[in-house]
Amino acid sequence: MMLTEQQIKRQDFVDNSIFELLQKLNMSGNEIEWDIEIIADIREQIRFWLVDNLQLSDEMTFYPYIEE
Repeated sequence: MMLTEQQIKRQDFVDNSIFELLQKLNMSGNEIEWDIEIIADIREQIRFWLVDNLQLSDEMTFYPYIEE
């Protein structure tokens, strides 16, 4: 099974939004390089709040993935 184009776009949107937020919050002047590990850690915290605690969406809507 593969993700749909729309699901991939959603993943890209979430990851890019987190990266952009990091860049905007960075006051050091040093460039933050793309690091999917950092982005995934932050994404997990956002998922925890939006999906688990606030129940604003389900997990697959927030960040689609392939279940194994």
